[in-house]
Amino acid sequence: MLPSRQNDTLSRMFYRFMRWWMGRNFKEINIQPFEPRAGHSILLLTNHFSWWDGFFANYAAFNNLKRRLYIMMQHDHFLKHWYFKYLGAFSMKKGSREMLESLTYSAGLLNNPENLVTIFPQGALYSNHETYIHVENGIERLIKQIKGPCQIVYQCTLIDYFEGLKPRAYMHHFDCGVTGEVSFEELKQRINNFHQQALKKQANMEH
Repeated sequence: MLPSRQNDTLSRMFYRFMRWWMGRNFKEINIQPFEPRAGHSILLLTNHFSWWDGFFANYAAFNNLKRRLYIMMQHDHFLKHWYFKYLGAFSMKKGSREMLESLTYSAGLLNNPENLVTIFPQGALYSNHETYIHVENGIERLIKQIKGPCQIVYQCTLIDYFEGLKPRAYMHHFDCGVTGEVSFEELKQRINNFHQQALKKQANMEH
C-alpha cells in the first residue's frame, strides 16, 4: 500500500488547472444543492463510469463539500500516475493483504473532520446508464474502523448532451447517514434508492 503525500499548495494549483481543463471539455459542471454536516469528515462513495470520475470528486470537494480530498486508486493506476500522490491519491491492491492496509489508512484519514476520502464502491467501471450500484464488502470493513464523526455521502454523476456538442455533467449528492448509525445493508439500500432518485431527477432536468 502506497500512501498519499498530500500537498495543499500543489492541490490548489492543480484544482485551478483542472477547473480550466474541465471547462474546455464540458459545456457545464452542475452540482446540485447539498449541505454537508459540520464537524464531520466525509466518506464520498461515487458511481464509477469514466476516466473523469476522480476529477468530478476533486471538483465537488473544492466547490461544495469543502474538505481536503483524498482518493483511493487501484495500485497499477497509482504507479502509472504516481504524481497524483501529491494531490491526495493513495493505492489499493484489490484481493491482497495490502487492501486491508488501504482500508485502515482510509479510516485514519477519516478520523480528521477536515478530510474527504473518495472511494468507488462498485470496484470497477460500469455504464453511466447502470440502474443498480453494487457496493463491495470492503466498504463495510472500512466503516467499522472509523472512530471520528464521519458522514457518508453518495455522489451520482450523470452525463447529458441535450443541444450541445460538449457534454454536461450533473453531480447529485445524498446524505447516507453517519458511520456507526447505519448498517451496511441499510447503506446499500440507501445508495440504490438515492441512485434511482438521481436518475428520475435527471430525466426532468432543465437545460
